[in-house]
Amino acid sequence: MLKDDSELRKYPFVEARPEFASTVQPGDLLVAGPNFGCGSSREYAPLALRMVGVGAIIAPLFARIFYRNALNLGIPCFEADLTGGLHDGQNVDFDLTSGQLVADGQTIQLPPPPAFLQEVWAAGGIVPFYKAHGRFPGQGA
Repeated sequence: MLKDDSELRKYPFVEARPEFASTVQPGDLLVAGPNFGCGSSREYAPLALRMVGVGAIIAPLFARIFYRNALNLGIPCFEADLTGGLHDGQNVDFDLTSGQLVADGQTIQLPPPPAFLQEVWAAGGIVPFYKAHGRFPGQGA
């Protein structure tokens, strides 16, 4: 265990891509393969990604517990397979609200997120959402 959670920013993908944490920029999209987050049953995995500034994750399928932990932390996750269509370091424009991604002049439409997800992301996660609204998303105003 780490003495300070801020140390987590050193470790995302440290075994597969040791340079990842030092090269990722705030707001970068992470495009991943199927079953992303499998084996990440604790919130530390998505927390480390949030700490390095990952803006959103796009994968064909997410391990459910990872997806839920990412939602709790306000990390947008989109289910789509873009592994063959984008390359590492490619500049893209991405609109979280519409799910529209533009890469090299080509528009890719991802499934638009429901309003409650957008509200949680905007708040920074479930706990900040609850503190701001006194309720969980979907419970009505």
